[in-house]
Amino acid sequence: MSNQIESAQAADESYPSLRKNRDFLRLLLGRLVTNAGDSLYAVAAMWLVYDITRSMVFTGIAEALLLLPLVLQFISGPLVDRWPIIRTLVSIQLIQALAILSLPVAAYTGNLTVELLLVTIPLLALLNQFVYPAQSAALPRTVSDDQLTRANSAFSFTFHGLDILFEAFGGILIALVGAASLFVLDSVTFVVAALLFVGVRIPPTKRPDEEASEIDVSGYLADMADGFRCLRGSVFVDMTLVTMVSNFGTGMTPAVLPSFADIRAGPALFGAMLGALGVGRAVGAALASRLETIQFGHLRIVTAASGCILWLGVVYAPWPPLAVGLFVLAWIPAGIAGVMGNTLEQVVTPNHLLGRVASVTASASTLTLPIGALLGGVVGSTIRSVSTMAVAGLMLGSVSLFYAVQPQLRHLPAMNDINPEEFNVGLDSLPESGKFDGD
Repeated sequence: MSNQIESAQAADESYPSLRKNRDFLRLLLGRLVTNAGDSLYAVAAMWLVYDITRSMVFTGIAEALLLLPLVLQFISGPLVDRWPIIRTLVSIQLIQALAILSLPVAAYTGNLTVELLLVTIPLLALLNQFVYPAQSAALPRTVSDDQLTRANSAFSFTFHGLDILFEAFGGILIALVGAASLFVLDSVTFVVAALLFVGVRIPPTKRPDEEASEIDVSGYLADMADGFRCLRGSVFVDMTLVTMVSNFGTGMTPAVLPSFADIRAGPALFGAMLGALGVGRAVGAALASRLETIQFGHLRIVTAASGCILWLGVVYAPWPPLAVGLFVLAWIPAGIAGVMGNTLEQVVTPNHLLGRVASVTASASTLTLPIGALLGGVVGSTIRSVSTMAVAGLMLGSVSLFYAVQPQLRHLPAMNDINPEEFNVGLDSLPESGKFDGD
């Protein structure tokens, strides 16, 4: 025990405070700006598809295409673990900045069609699948373990906090200047993010059995298999399965939200509700660092049930401002869970495997997002958007039930009481480490 305390103290002294950590702050600001660009793009693209077609089926297809690349994050994981992280982040921001400009050019020349949007949406989303695993892998290498919950909380809070600004006013800007203008601003945000990432210093880490970042096909496939294999039998399998269920409901929401908002008040309400979603997640992220002493499993049961009740209040609220306020509260549990889930994964996973593990869990948990979006559009056109929103809320509330009945989930520890050895994550815990046995 004394050795562990001395080790922790030594680790603490090797890192500055978060406010003085230059590399952490640049990563934080870069994440904030690039996520704001993603939010702008999502608002403008989804509204344009709905405005052109007036069809929830098409908005469902568009949302599914936007979310589909999330499922492919497991492919990016082995590359993220081998590529220089900062060079990867900067390059992708600049590519996105150029790619997004094709949409306002098409709009200004009269060539913007729903077909072009449906092709461009997944291509840009695919590029993003290298960004988030890279950021996730970089964060624990710039802060100490005891700073990790606060660092994740800051990442999540600033992410959703800026979403508030751009999504809340995105609908208003669409009404005033048109959605195409948002794409121009979106392109600028990616350039700014690239400039922020330049110069960030990430301590190198190497796989125990690898010397360089070169990769061949067999090595890539082996690395990909490692990401799946080191999670086998861990609690992250159960956590991911539960998230898949709730994400089905989450995916349904954006597909019907333009129609739901249009029935009540139009594009301004659409932007306000997207902003409310960001506010709720931001508040939850900020609260997460204050809840480190509460068992994660117990907290998840209570907050998910409360979120479901608030969500149903949103659906049937008679006054749009009340619906927006309740929507804020309904998303707070998601903000808390996101920070704590990331912290747990980062603490118990060896650094040299983190890109692969993060991308595998992200891919699996987001598999149901595009399915939910696609079916949400179809269901919404059949039973209308209000009823579909209610179904989505019930899907999100099911998280509480799963955590209550599954002991492994119910007993997840508090963030300040995590013991990595209890989670059995990593190749060393498996038989014949380094070799895929085909099971």
